[in-house]
Amino acid sequence: MAKKTVASLQKGEGRTYSKVIKMVKSPKTGAYIFEEEMVPNEKVNEKLAK
Repeated sequence: MAKKTVASLQKGEGRTYSKVIKMVKSPKTGAYIFEEEMVPNEKVNEKLAK
């Protein structure tokens, strides 16, 4: 059953987005946190540059 789900996710618009995970230092505690976001493939470099 899992194969059917995976195959349906690979069709259509699913490939035009990438998951961007960025490590950011918290100004309050100084600890590092991870920010995750789904971004269109064209905007990945722009998002990582910030």
